[in-house]
Amino acid sequence: MHQYFIDGKVPSGLIAHPGGEHIVFPLGCIIVIQELGSGKQNFLHGHSNSVSCLCCSRSGYLLASGQLTRMGFKADIILWKFSEQKIHFRLSLHKVKVQSIAFSPNELYLVSLGGQDDGSVVVWDVEHGEAVCGCEASACIAGQALTLCYSNHNDDTFIVGGMSGNLCVWELDRNNRKIHPTNCKLGQLKRSICCLEVEKTDEYFYCGTSSGDVLCVNLKTHHLISCNPSKKKFSQGVTALQLLPDGELCIGAGDGTLVVCHPLKMKRQHLCRTIMMEGSVQSVVMCNKGKRLMVGTAAGYMYQVELPNLEFKLFSSCHGNPVNDIAFPGATRELFGTCSLGSVRVWYLASGREVLRITIPNMTCHALTFAPDGHFIATAWDDGKIRLFLPESGRLSLVVHDAHGMGVTAIAITADCQRIVSGGGEGQVRVWTLLRNQATLAHAMKQHKSTVSSIRLAASKNEGVSASTDGSCIIWDLEILGICEIVFHQFSCSVAFHHPSGSDLERYVCKQMVMSNTLFKCVCYNREEFHIITSGTDRKIGFWEVHDGSLIRELKASDNGVINGMAMNPSGSHFATGGDDRIIRVWAYNEGKVTHIGEGHGGAVAQVCISPDGEHLISVSTDGAIFHWRFPFPGMG
Repeated sequence: MHQYFIDGKVPSGLIAHPGGEHIVFPLGCIIVIQELGSGKQNFLHGHSNSVSCLCCSRSGYLLASGQLTRMGFKADIILWKFSEQKIHFRLSLHKVKVQSIAFSPNELYLVSLGGQDDGSVVVWDVEHGEAVCGCEASACIAGQALTLCYSNHNDDTFIVGGMSGNLCVWELDRNNRKIHPTNCKLGQLKRSICCLEVEKTDEYFYCGTSSGDVLCVNLKTHHLISCNPSKKKFSQGVTALQLLPDGELCIGAGDGTLVVCHPLKMKRQHLCRTIMMEGSVQSVVMCNKGKRLMVGTAAGYMYQVELPNLEFKLFSSCHGNPVNDIAFPGATRELFGTCSLGSVRVWYLASGREVLRITIPNMTCHALTFAPDGHFIATAWDDGKIRLFLPESGRLSLVVHDAHGMGVTAIAITADCQRIVSGGGEGQVRVWTLLRNQATLAHAMKQHKSTVSSIRLAASKNEGVSASTDGSCIIWDLEILGICEIVFHQFSCSVAFHHPSGSDLERYVCKQMVMSNTLFKCVCYNREEFHIITSGTDRKIGFWEVHDGSLIRELKASDNGVINGMAMNPSGSHFATGGDDRIIRVWAYNEGKVTHIGEGHGGAVAQVCISPDGEHLISVSTDGAIFHWRFPFPGMG
């Protein structure tokens, strides 16, 4: 399995391992360990829900991760042995969410902070995997605790910060197994603390605030030393801090600004070095012995920043919003495309690198498909338009205005590349004829009464099937209405349409309709194209005869999640499904049994797609993740 995504919304979720050869970051309910040189990835499985926090011990021997869970359930903390990549201890006390975690400098203790529904801070014995003590993190102060940080030299001192002036220094009493908080004296300032960083001598520490300034507090006296900048603050708050070896402070802001300056010179911002990145900066870590920074943003981007001149380049990228659809171009497996809010992207399968990005701001692309001849990419948008793009440059080549009144929700292209079949939110299926850089409406089918969720075309005949949330799947006759004759003259050409005969007027009609008590979300043909397979909100997989619409077989696909995506492998022996339960299942077509299960997505799986050679499976989810799996049954058939 390979992935193309960093969950940038996890605060301080990007970690550079002290060994200098790996970076670690969360992805849904798994943890990714990636080699910096080769890009090879390993995955740690153990959490039942999305990872909410992550930290590494100073030696790099241990890794700790906390998770989010459902209301009323306990959220686990897992201690991992990094070298073995195995679970060392599983710690369970917090409810619903683990907000933040940190190791003591000598790796004797792990401190964990619960989320809003828990509100407790707990000290754990790392050697035995047991809780030493704990208490309410907000017992003496008003706001919710959001983040914590250990001192650099003392195993008995750590700091907790949060909302509405919540800033305390905690001392551990080992003999009595208690922890005691001391409120920091901030005077008249009321700040919400987003991130913490302790100076290397433990003399003072820095606090990044949602107000856009940085507080400097004496760790021993707990008094406020300074609050900078006083005038031009960092836009959208300070979201990440990192002290550099030369004493400078690296500051990440919510608007994507990354600033490096000496803490005493923040008032004179013309002395600060600044660069802009895409998305809110959530993680800043040092690599290569302090000569390089790795920066993670909430938009799913990872950057390499060279010090001290702040030259930066994009290390990896992905969608920062739910991914809606996937498609492979023609018969090649080298590339695939995805679509999301505001963008369509094409990826190189082998490396996971983004090779093309098409941006349409503030619009959501619901579906995409590649023309079989590779000449264009057809995309379906929520503004009711169909947009065609050139696959090499990403240039817009054609727009079909008002293609559907309530947004275009599904799209497909015929094998001859002369027609586009689209589905809309109002329930219509429309056929568009492409001719000389124009698209004309050939026919509109109005049998569906609700959103068309999926369209699949048969490869061996002029036929297609559409699935709708009204509980129906319709098989359409897509024979061409007329004959297009192109007459060439010496210096020009003309196009003429012959009127079809009376029998041809009966084309573009419903051949069969299947009904079920569900909202159909996906449909596909089997390899021979005499069956269709459907699934939806009833969590069942239905096998239907194409010629008479009869139900052949019905399978239970999931216990607790809607099935959103389905794909058949080229040989027709197996198919894959994914849905709201975040699990990828591979099914044997003839036996109707699950052969393989893939877990890792942190959000609902929106779509799955199998490569044309049958060797790879791509799945996308609502948390913006793209997973690349090796399909267990390769072959073209």
